[in-house]
Amino acid sequence: MPRPWVLHVDMDQFLAAVELLRRPELRGKPVVVGGRGDPTERAVVSTASYEAREFGIRSGMPLRIAARKCPDAVFLPVDFPVYEAASAQVMATLRAHPGAVVEVLGWDEAFVGIETEDPVATAHALQAEVLAATDLHCSIGIGDTLVRAKIATEFGKPQGTFVLTEDNWVEVMGERPTTALWGVGPRIGARLESLGIRTVAELASAAVDELVGEFGPNTGPYFRDLGRGHGRHHVDDTPWVPRAHGRETTYQRDLETPEEVDAAVRELARRVVEDIEREGRACARVHLKVRFKPFFTTTRIRKLAEPTYDADMIADTALDLLAALDDDRPIRLLGVRAEMVPPEGGY
Repeated sequence: MPRPWVLHVDMDQFLAAVELLRRPELRGKPVVVGGRGDPTERAVVSTASYEAREFGIRSGMPLRIAARKCPDAVFLPVDFPVYEAASAQVMATLRAHPGAVVEVLGWDEAFVGIETEDPVATAHALQAEVLAATDLHCSIGIGDTLVRAKIATEFGKPQGTFVLTEDNWVEVMGERPTTALWGVGPRIGARLESLGIRTVAELASAAVDELVGEFGPNTGPYFRDLGRGHGRHHVDDTPWVPRAHGRETTYQRDLETPEEVDAAVRELARRVVEDIEREGRACARVHLKVRFKPFFTTTRIRKLAEPTYDADMIADTALDLLAALDDDRPIRLLGVRAEMVPPEGGY
């Protein structure tokens, strides 16, 4: 009998793969997509082809470091409209599969909920349909929860499938580090290790009280459930409603004068207001992100007395937050984010 399954579809080297469709002569070469495609500028890797990854190049790495790791790599600029169009075609293809419920996670990944007797065959069918529609390959993780499906995908890359369920969870994941779990990064992993919890199996059997003491009454139990692969079983295709819009810029030359900083913050605030005006929801809280030279990053938040679309008020608030840091070092990056009032009826 058919039963419900969760499939996590993850496009393989998505941005690089889209670029290779436009530049087939680059196939087989190390390709890096990021910034304006100039490794001498301040920007980070958005995606690296598998050939580039063999040199240790990873997403989020500064382009300059990527160029040092692989001087022969081809660097290409990010082209948002092209990727958005390719992503829309992928998601439309997934939604067209009979019985599929699609929950989009980003440009290059989505959960697909479906009832089937043979989830592996269904995954292969989806891969073939996506390839036929877009000329792009994907990997698919198959699970009985969203957590397990998401993690399973890593075992299926590239262009493959993998099944991870309650039956094989401990066998596959038990001895892996906690950072192998979805949502557990190095910092959380270090905090867990300070409690003597190093593996997924140790997290699954950890005392709830100990986790609550370290992470709080909600997050503590959540992490133990994560160690067991527990979580949501159903895919939700309810359209995502953004809580905020933000803009940030990494400057090719450090901002050093108050006039430069003021102008930069006001330009970011203006662009953010354009975004929230399209949403029709005013700014209720202002978030500031700043990265000082050499690489110290901090964020600050302030609630406004009244929600507003006034770009100058948002900029003034961000500048007040910056002034309160009392730090006159040159600035490499600035970001302004407007957290909007909730939609009618809530999220």
